[in-house]
Amino acid sequence: MTAMLLTTKRVEKPWGRHDLWPGFVDPAPGTPPIGEIWFEAPADAAPDLLVKYLFTSEKLSVQVHPDDDAARAAGYPRGKDEAWLILAARPGATIAIGTLEPMSQDALRAAALDGSIEQLLDWKPVTAGDFFYSPAGTVHAIGAGITLVEVQQNVDLTYRLYDYGRARALHLEAGVAVSDAKPFIAQTAPGVIGGDRTILAEGPKFVVERWQGGDHALALPEGVSGWLVPLAGRGSADGVSWRAGECLMLAGQVTVTASADSDLLFAYPGDTRLPG
Repeated sequence: MTAMLLTTKRVEKPWGRHDLWPGFVDPAPGTPPIGEIWFEAPADAAPDLLVKYLFTSEKLSVQVHPDDDAARAAGYPRGKDEAWLILAARPGATIAIGTLEPMSQDALRAAALDGSIEQLLDWKPVTAGDFFYSPAGTVHAIGAGITLVEVQQNVDLTYRLYDYGRARALHLEAGVAVSDAKPFIAQTAPGVIGGDRTILAEGPKFVVERWQGGDHALALPEGVSGWLVPLAGRGSADGVSWRAGECLMLAGQVTVTASADSDLLFAYPGDTRLPG
């Protein structure tokens, strides 16, 4: 099959919300808030990437993810680069990405222990449409009042450095060891390369594109999958119908047909954009 709808997994989080994103059913009043929605492939697929939505009402922990080498040394299949597309943000919403100044491991550890790390991060204001590619090793924290789509390497591996006094486990030594605590410099992205195709990130671990409506013909290399994330609109991919709030995994040669009002995210592993 060249196109497959992925399973939706709703994840309750204390920092989640009851107002989600168009295409998703809001949790009922009095029920736990939803913080994440994951799109999962069949258990035997073991895909390279994972796509999820996040809905925040509070700051998430200050955290870091290891690169491939460090993750494999710890027994995991890969590290974790991730990228965020901001869909909505309340006024004043921020994301911390990188530190204001380069920090040694000793300084980072001390700041995490005494809480000053929160003031040493680079908290950037965000609005709808902002995009960040966060390489493994980047110290970061997602702020409150944000709705975003996250594309990441497919591994559930997060080291918390600081959590504002919440009663959750920290992973200070492991996190400090893999942190590259320095100011964040955004990678250069090609941007618009066609009237309906924008490259948001081109590697090193995956490519992220944003498309408008219309027809899109794809030719994915053998063994490479792509993730189609409809943010708005509806359409089909080789006869498989989709709508906003769903996610498809694509393979081989696929034609995607999207309504004129569609807003699509498309991601695939590697560091080179597909031709076309």
